[in-house]
Amino acid sequence: MVRCLTAFSDGLPRFGPFRRKHNRINKKQKYMDINLYEWLIEPFAEFDFMRYALASVVFLALSAAPVGVFLVMRRMSLVGDALGHAVLPGAAVGYMIGGLSLPAMSAGGFVAGMVMALLAGLVSRFTDLKEDANFAAFYLTSLAIGVLLVSMGGSNIDLLHLLFGSILAVDLPALTLVASVASTTIVTLAVIYRPLLLESIDPLFLRAVNGKGGLWHLIFLVLVVMNLVAGFQALGTLMAVGLMMIPAITARLWVRNMGMLMLLSVIFALLCGLAGLLFSYHVEIPSGPAIILFCGGWYTLSVIFGWEGGLLTKWLRRSRHRQF
Repeated sequence: MVRCLTAFSDGLPRFGPFRRKHNRINKKQKYMDINLYEWLIEPFAEFDFMRYALASVVFLALSAAPVGVFLVMRRMSLVGDALGHAVLPGAAVGYMIGGLSLPAMSAGGFVAGMVMALLAGLVSRFTDLKEDANFAAFYLTSLAIGVLLVSMGGSNIDLLHLLFGSILAVDLPALTLVASVASTTIVTLAVIYRPLLLESIDPLFLRAVNGKGGLWHLIFLVLVVMNLVAGFQALGTLMAVGLMMIPAITARLWVRNMGMLMLLSVIFALLCGLAGLLFSYHVEIPSGPAIILFCGGWYTLSVIFGWEGGLLTKWLRRSRHRQF
């Protein structure tokens, strides 16, 4: 009796089934702690390339996701995709001149993206075609030219690098470029936020008030191209637009306020980027498609459960209206 009371008074069962159960709980807790560390912390603690990849995802989420929100608000979602493809021929020319040189490919991609944006705007201004139709024609042509250029001057591996990127291969110069683009984008959006928002809602009114609607539109296109150029270094030309557009589209299914849209889009991009990085590391699959796959999965869930436009929310509202 004294032995039993002593064991319980210490708070730790020392005999019989109590001790075995306590040991099982300790082993299970220790196993869970080890697993969580190995899955979530160890990749970033052990490897520099994972830390660089995580930093690039953070910078891209902070800059590209808010730009994507403005594209959604301006009903220019496909324009972002078109500009993402337009970067390819310029990057291919830079690759043919300087190989896998970061400055050459970045400069070529930026020039190509801006040229296509300006040409699409000019054609839509002097013809009956709308801007999105011209973007579609130009980006398909640009994609074909870029693929042909890389195929003529490089290997299949080089083509895959340009199309899909490799965020796990991001080095310090590439990370510096992404950080610079993110800083420039955040500062510029903070400065031109009000006119850009007004130009997104009612461009005719803004042009009537100060006549600078075209200027804000041009600055915004520059930001879009800059973020796509920074993104293609990590995600490739085909995947860079995914981190820009899908979190913004997903956020629209949850909130309507502009500030909350931008905040949620950044949060979604960060979470999907982190999940995609860890998943690709442990399963050994390409990281860029894994990140976009998580973005697509969260978008699918939001289509069903989103508070502002989700299928379930709409069904519940209709059911309430029928009851009354």
